[in-house]
Amino acid sequence: MRRVVVTKNTENWVEIRSRVKTFLEEKIYPAEPVLQGNDRTAANLAMADLIEQAKAAGLWALGHPKEIGGQGMPFMEYVYINEVVGRSEYAQTVFGTLSHQDSIMLNLYASEKWKAEYLGPLVNGDIYPSFAMTEPDIASSDPTQLQTRAELEDGHWVINGRKWFTTGADQAAYTTIMCRTEPDAPPHKAFSMIVVPTNTRGYNILRDTPVLGLNTGHFEVAYDNIRVPEDHLLGRRGEGFLIAQKRLGPGRIFHCMRWLGQAQRAFDLMCERLHERSAFGGSLADKQLMQKHVFDSLSEISACRQLTLQAARRIDSGDPARVEIGVIKVVGAQMLHNVIDRAIQVFGAKGLTDDTPLSRMYRHAREGRIYDGPDEVHVQSVARQILKRYLDGGPGWDFGERDSELV
Repeated sequence: MRRVVVTKNTENWVEIRSRVKTFLEEKIYPAEPVLQGNDRTAANLAMADLIEQAKAAGLWALGHPKEIGGQGMPFMEYVYINEVVGRSEYAQTVFGTLSHQDSIMLNLYASEKWKAEYLGPLVNGDIYPSFAMTEPDIASSDPTQLQTRAELEDGHWVINGRKWFTTGADQAAYTTIMCRTEPDAPPHKAFSMIVVPTNTRGYNILRDTPVLGLNTGHFEVAYDNIRVPEDHLLGRRGEGFLIAQKRLGPGRIFHCMRWLGQAQRAFDLMCERLHERSAFGGSLADKQLMQKHVFDSLSEISACRQLTLQAARRIDSGDPARVEIGVIKVVGAQMLHNVIDRAIQVFGAKGLTDDTPLSRMYRHAREGRIYDGPDEVHVQSVARQILKRYLDGGPGWDFGERDSELV
């Protein structure tokens, strides 16, 4: 079992962010061709080596609470770290942030048995989690339609159904499954979360579901009469949606900050390329249409960044920030797509190849408008919440007053 080697951090978040950035640029970027290559043995060895280096550098599990083995970085400081982590799709694993939300959910809601068995190894990176909610042929924009069911029989949950986009199911020690347990309850109280070890009989991985031509570890899994003891319940019966919201709120902040990190990388590549290439008698950096790509990207990144930090501050203050989170989920995904698209345009044909990171980044960016709720659902939800505040002489939505609440 690997042991976490933690160098005591006395520096502030700016210094830690700088160290994370240096590690990413000097260690992770050069390893990306191996990490995404077809030789999985080489990829796994490279990842294990990077993890050990991150631990030795004191950069492991920065945001995990101290009581479960992490370094306990405050939420707002950890938000800024995620912005750097987002620059590489492998950095979450390298820095031990991949299990952050799952570790917190286990700590808050799992039985003492599962805390004892999973929490330590999870935070230490010895095992990985997975989460199963989305189902084939079901509109995930309305999760109350989920069909996977669990029935309590003789002290055991019997689970039947099928999920897909269960990320990392092939390597995970367990999957937290969202399933219907209360058939007669109102829709948002009809579901529970159940912890299922992936080696349980009846847990059948069907395929790695390709996403825009990439096999990226999003698995389709069938549950055939899975039986697990009653104490595998996460939280209480019918609390599935409550737990999901507590998981997704801060999680969406981290998603959006990582998107900003991806956008930063694309922006850097674009600006460097403009200075490197010449056409029609001059540098691309001198062409006005190319300069427009820089301006538009700068303005979109800057605006999205402030929206995201504002939402993070509200979360940090104890506000669920449903409006702000809905806004950044939509704006962030669109910003990321736009910035990477412009970078590809600047690179020309090379940007379409795997000779730069942009091809993979572009495909991953398109996912953002769908996972964790499609754009249309967030747009509708935000608009309804705002309009409700204007109904019958309500308080409305004063942007300045909203900001002043955080002063």
